Parts: sequence; structure tokens; C-alpha cells
Amino acid sequence: MSSGESSNKKNKNNKNKLSIKIQKKKVFRATEPLIAVFMWGINYSCNELKHVNMPELLMPDDFKAYMKVKIDNQHFNKNTLPSHYKVKEYCPLVFKNMRERFNISDESYLKSLTNGDVEPIDCSSGKSNARFYASYDKRYIIKSITSEDVEGLHNILTDYHKHIVETKGNTLLPHLLSVFRLTVEDKEIYLLVMRNVFSTKYKIHIKYDIKGSSVDRAASLKEKEKDSPTLKDNDLINDGRYIKIGTEAKNLFLAKLTRDVDFLCSLKIMDYSLLIGVTDLDKSIDSTLDSKVSEENKLESDQDNLSPTEDTEDTDDDQLNVPTPPDSPSSKLTYGLFGLPSQGPKKEVYFMALIDILTHYGLKKRSANVAKTVKYGADQEISTVKPDQYAKRFLDFVNKIIQ
Repeated sequence: MSSGESSNKKNKNNKNKLSIKIQKKKVFRATEPLIAVFMWGINYSCNELKHVNMPELLMPDDFKAYMKVKIDNQHFNKNTLPSHYKVKEYCPLVFKNMRERFNISDESYLKSLTNGDVEPIDCSSGKSNARFYASYDKRYIIKSITSEDVEGLHNILTDYHKHIVETKGNTLLPHLLSVFRLTVEDKEIYLLVMRNVFSTKYKIHIKYDIKGSSVDRAASLKEKEKDSPTLKDNDLINDGRYIKIGTEAKNLFLAKLTRDVDFLCSLKIMDYSLLIGVTDLDKSIDSTLDSKVSEENKLESDQDNLSPTEDTEDTDDDQLNVPTPPDSPSSKLTYGLFGLPSQGPKKEVYFMALIDILTHYGLKKRSANVAKTVKYGADQEISTVKPDQYAKRFLDFVNKIIQ
């Protein structure tokens, strides 16, 4: 047989062979089983929602709906995923709709929360003992909440969604993106996913949690010993700190803040805070924040987190020179959705937005108001007051510290 005939026979035999490929399952690399289950839930939800036609108008039942999955005898990736777990997602269509209004695509969302480890972060300075996590690219914050918080969120979700629609997503309220209940090792935990107020590019050198109150509003010594402590109202006053953004930016920011605070007041919500992160541009930019993002991710991240009023989907929240809506404090989206540059002699950037909006002024808070009034006196600026009093004092304090 000639070499040519032999070669042709070989090629023919190769063509007849079947190439069998085993479909790869997604591996969730997490440091703890709870987070592996969370990543599994995000992946499952986003993939299921791909097959659902989004209605033009959300119905009342959508605000009561949920998706629930129970997994038994799960042996795959057993080093991270437990053998038995349950995942429940609340109002999936509603939150998908809001993510779209915040210009967050399912692909971007899924990538941020499943392509790398969701890591625990130490940023709980309050009494809730909440656990916090951050996506590997720092775009999203995951916070553990209570069943009472979930009930409170359900109570305001219809109004919150309406506010997001009316403002076209251009709001200082927390950008709420998903709520899950996970059952792992017979323990239930509720997780709320939110957009990170702070930049993924610039290191936050100082941060404050501001309520406009002076009673018991200073960071503890234990808190101040942390690498990145969360300071409070009295600390800001004692530091002589002012937010120097200029008159025009101040007026625009306060107008947006007042609109959002009025909304919370109408729902009898109080005890919220203004989270302020300060970046000192004279200090080096923290390059480690982007070290986990590959060059491919960086290119794709250019299409993530554009101002929610823009038509372009998902551009980087640190993208330079991107036009913003007319009511934006700046004509350039230089520092993301929540960042404003200083107008003072010191080169700083201030990242500011509202957090903790699930406290309703009910019987529990009324009782706390009476107790604190007895303890500190009626003329003291206690944090637990009626929603309209809280809103006025809060806005007055913010107005004083912004220049």
C-alpha cells in the first residue's frame, strides 16, 4: 500500500471517530459552604430568568413571588458545596427589573458574583452584628439581614420600585439587587445584595456613618483600632471635617438627597445613615483592588455601571469622561455613580449615599424613643425620633457639613 493510500485511510478513520465531550459544571470557588451555596443560587437564578419573558408591567403577585430550590445528595464539588441545602430567592422578577433600571446586565451581575470568591469584609460598626461580604471585583456588597428586615423590605418594595422607576434609577437610596434565604447545615440566613457605594478603583482612606445625632454617635475604641474603622457624627465634628464640593454640586446633591429622604419619611422609615467615604488623591491609588481582575475582565468592565439614565448598558463605574444626566453634580462621570470631587485645596473625592433603610418607626422604636428621652432628656439629639423629626435633623446636619 502506498504512503498516500495509508494517509487517506487514516484520515477516513479519524473522521469516523466520535469525539465525546463531557459538559463542564460551573465550579464555585468559595472559602465557606454558605458562600458557595449563595454563588450557586445566583447562578441558578440568572440562568432560569433567561427563559422568562419579562412582563412590560409588573403585577402585584410579582411582589409576593419567590423561587425555591432544594438540593439533596449533592456530591459534585463536595469540598465547598454541602450535600444538602435550600435556596429561596424573593421576588426574582422585581429585582431583575430593578437591576435593568440600574443598568446592570445579568451577564455582568453573574460574572461579578460567581467568577471569583465572595470574601468577608469587616465593616459592621453597629449593633446588628450583620455579616458583610464583597464580590471579588468589589462591585457588590452582600449583607446578612434578619427575617424582620425581609418583612420590612417586602412592606416597602412596591413603593421602592415605583421610586426607582420615577427617578430612572438616579437615586442615593441603596441599589437593592437581590434577596435570598439560604439554608445550610440546618441554619437559615438571609442575604441582601446591593451595589457598592465606594469605587472599585480608589482606596477609601476615611469613612463615616452619619445620622445627624450627637447622642452615642462616636466610634468605640475597638472600632478605631480596625484597619478601616467606620467613624460617626461626633468623630466627624471633632475631626473638623467638611465635605467641600462647591455650591453648585452641593445644591444638586441636597436636592437629590431631600427627594430620597422625603420618600423614606412618607413610609415612616428612620434610622438610616449617610455613608461617606473619603479618598485622598494625594495618596497612592490602591492598585490591589483591581489586582484580581484580569485584562479580559477589565475590558469587559468598561461596559459596567454607567449612570442608570443612560441607554448604554453596564459601563465601568470608574469610567472616565462619561456623560451624565442633567441633574448630575458633574458633567463628567469621573468617579462613578456616587463620587464627587472636592473643590477645596485638598485633592479628595467623596463617595456618598444612603444606607440602612429598613427600620420602620413602629412600636419597638417608639418604646426606644421614650426610654432614650427619659435617659438623656427631651432636648438631646437622640437617634430614635419620629420619622419627620429624624428627616429634618438629618438634612440639617448634612447641609452644615457640606460646603
